Amino acid sequence: MTLFRRARLRPVTAASLSSPRSELGHFLRTRRARLRPSDVGLPEGARRRTPGLRREEVAQLAGVGVSWYTWLEQGRDIQVSEALLERLSSALRLDAAERSYLFELAQGRSPRPVAATPPIVSPLLARTIEAHRHPATVSTMRWDVVAMNGPALKLWGDQRGTNALRNIFLGKVPPLATAEHEAHARNLVARFRSEAARASAHEQFQEIADELRARSPEFRRLWTQHDLYAEPEGTKIVDIPGTGRIELAHVTLMHIEPDARTLRVLFYSPVGPESEQRMARALAER
Repeated sequence: MTLFRRARLRPVTAASLSSPRSELGHFLRTRRARLRPSDVGLPEGARRRTPGLRREEVAQLAGVGVSWYTWLEQGRDIQVSEALLERLSSALRLDAAERSYLFELAQGRSPRPVAATPPIVSPLLARTIEAHRHPATVSTMRWDVVAMNGPALKLWGDQRGTNALRNIFLGKVPPLATAEHEAHARNLVARFRSEAARASAHEQFQEIADELRARSPEFRRLWTQHDLYAEPEGTKIVDIPGTGRIELAHVTLMHIEPDARTLRVLFYSPVGPESEQRMARALAER
């Protein structure tokens, strides 16, 4: 007696599988649903019927039209550039594997590899900042962090290869003490505007400014005020977890590397005995 009938196998065709564009739309929806507005620097607003960001919020963060982004989530066969995919990847906070998957679905290829190591500073400059017993950092003129000494790495973590403006305005590093954040952010934007006006590679500054205006309401507000900043030194208060507030004096020096790059070197020093003691304790505990 035959108890089981052999199943009739159907050939697998392209029509029986989800198309890459349909899968792309589903992937974008799931990535959008997992983010809260506060994760990307947006206000929470009223209670939401569904979790996650709205389509118009993702479009705003990525600097694209709402209709265009809606069509992409719907799986329509529309043109998608590499630059646009990079902006979507950043807006949706994709990790390396998710970024690669996004490119595979949208363009059938892997993305260009991200540089694994940041630019290297000259040995002389590296020794100079390491000789400073308090934090010191080195960045490009558009605030790409290229070097940090030991104390800076201990206090703030490894930020080499990141952009200081993105770190501050997109919440990628812990903010400064609340009382100082507004003044620090205002000065940072004013200095960035001043340096962008003098830069020969203006488009590199414009790229950062356009991204932050689209993604950070705070940066957008400060940018429209057109403040300029030229002071090379000052003080600020930072809040170190487990240690408390430390008042730091900072001085900025411009350094020309052997390869003709102009770099910004920031040296920090604690102000007063209390900040000195807290700094020593914070460094000893890390």
